[in-house]
Amino acid sequence: MPFLMTSSETTLKEQITPPAENSLTRFMNRYATPLTTGLFAVSTISGVALFFHLAPGAFHGMHEWLSIVLLAPVVLHVWKNWRSILSYAKRGTLIIPLVLSLIVALPFAISGMSGNARGRNPAFRAVSVLTQARLADLAPILKKEPDDLLAALKRRGFTVQSADETLEAIAATAGKQASDALMAVLPNR
Repeated sequence: MPFLMTSSETTLKEQITPPAENSLTRFMNRYATPLTTGLFAVSTISGVALFFHLAPGAFHGMHEWLSIVLLAPVVLHVWKNWRSILSYAKRGTLIIPLVLSLIVALPFAISGMSGNARGRNPAFRAVSVLTQARLADLAPILKKEPDDLLAALKRRGFTVQSADETLEAIAATAGKQASDALMAVLPNR
């Protein structure tokens, strides 16, 4: 009977009984690792598909967005396993993989930030070239008249004065991305 227990017995009982879990702790214990695993699998499959150029239209958005969503369960997973992570750090088994990961990632980051065109997606380079061209120069490439481009831009809410303007300048005036102006003049196919 609880009312007959001594203070030492109550303390022992409190030590044996686990504290009541709050809803965040329950959520972390149940879902942090499974969500991390599931979203990691999606990120892995979509990343491999993108690497081999398999249906990039289907996988690109999925890979980007769900990799961002993956951050939430990873944070929960790290929080749940914080003591183990500290133990890895104390033994040095965390530092070496982190440093190696950074060393492997740096060449990709450096080549992506440099002006070097090798390894960059040619579509991004083409968008840059097209958005920096005057509308008068862009019209024959798109098999349209300059006035058609002006009209298409105006229908999409852009302010255009003449065919001597670039899509980049038109978009900047509207406070939009140059790619938005390009999409307004591209043929629908």
